[in-house]
Amino acid sequence: MSSSHLPGPLERRAQTFSGRSVEVLRDMVLSGRLKPGQRLNEVELARALEISRGPLREAIQRLASEGLLRIVSHRGAYVRTFDADELRDLYELRIALETHAVRLAAERMTADDVADVGGLLDETGDMLAADDERPYPEELDFHRRIVALTGNQILLSATVEVHQQIHLARSRSGQQPRRARHAYDEHRAVVDHVAAGDGEAAANLMRAHLYRSLENALRIFDASPGDT
Repeated sequence: MSSSHLPGPLERRAQTFSGRSVEVLRDMVLSGRLKPGQRLNEVELARALEISRGPLREAIQRLASEGLLRIVSHRGAYVRTFDADELRDLYELRIALETHAVRLAAERMTADDVADVGGLLDETGDMLAADDERPYPEELDFHRRIVALTGNQILLSATVEVHQQIHLARSRSGQQPRRARHAYDEHRAVVDHVAAGDGEAAANLMRAHLYRSLENALRIFDASPGDT
């Protein structure tokens, strides 16, 4: 690449501001500081983040493309809300991605990779034994770790985007401790089959695990007051 195509200091600084704005705004949405259905006040956000409106609007467009925000013409941007049908659709895609991922993982994961995932599960088991509950996104660490270890970055990016939307959709349901214990046991069973190289059995277990997760989310989701 010639030097004429390299970004200059001002352009690099603008890219840094834009990237940082995306990260911070995404965290505000996923952490619940910006609530589902809430309209974004660009003036207040720009002041709070100490950035200009330009990088903020770029961040808003980026999060809209990720399915976390909804832009309404002449009205502004809103944190996205989901109905039960959309949650089901997201889980259908998640199941397709993650069952494929565990098949690949069974072929590609090394002994060190298996030990790495086992260590993550040991930590989770210790937390559950101590009744030390973490927010819902931590439950997804296991799933993302499995997908990451396939070495397929496009598959990982797609999975992360779906996970983020599911987390936002489930933000009013949360994670029940009893389900967390069952999920941990199901994760262990998946890893056992991956370690044994039985990708098809691992995929079947992952599919059943995610269907149970969906059913659990829908029970709470449907019982909660609607906000869409």
